[in-house]
Amino acid sequence: MSRLRRMPPRQTRRRSYDQYCAAARALDAVGDRWTLLVVRELLAGPRRYTDLHADLPGVSTDVLASRLKDMERDGLATRRRLPPPSAAYVYELTEQGRGLLPVLVALAEWGGTALAERRPTDAVRAHWFAIPLRRALSSPGRAAVVEVRLDEGVFHLRLGDDTALPYGDGPAEAPDIRLTLDAETCTALAAGDLDLADGVDAGRIKAEGDASLLGVPELPSAAPAER
Repeated sequence: MSRLRRMPPRQTRRRSYDQYCAAARALDAVGDRWTLLVVRELLAGPRRYTDLHADLPGVSTDVLASRLKDMERDGLATRRRLPPPSAAYVYELTEQGRGLLPVLVALAEWGGTALAERRPTDAVRAHWFAIPLRRALSSPGRAAVVEVRLDEGVFHLRLGDDTALPYGDGPAEAPDIRLTLDAETCTALAAGDLDLADGVDAGRIKAEGDASLLGVPELPSAAPAER
């Protein structure tokens, strides 16, 4: 019997632009397809692999697993096991990973004009509106938790608190304000094409809670949000 020599595992070289440039270095880490969208999902908080896969329609399981490994390697995300009775593992962003929020805010602002028309093939999740809407509703010096209800689902924003996660999927425990609207109105509001008070006045937005926290003195039909 011939002796086969066990070869050490091949080390795949990380792809790089090999340019001494800050932008190129950043793209070395986050320029691969899907990486920034994984960051978008994890900005809402720790997520299980299955949840990430469900909210990233179009990504293959192999590609998602590869991106998550790359993000762990590059210090953007970590994987940890939830305490009993749960046995699930979750992924969450590191401080470095959370620092990509302004990048996604800028990308959402730049790409907002491309949302003029929703294509028949476009998937949608309610919390995908969180980043552009958070920028549009933020009011300097004011902190608020805003729950947003769309036909596609519910998410919430945390405004004016840099220590908290910027947004989350699902309802808020104790929102200061609750907005109910459709996706088209949400897009217009996020893009700055519609004013919050005008949207409420026109019946396109139902608002409940303390509107002054959003820098709006009075909303025509605002009522206290249930807690």
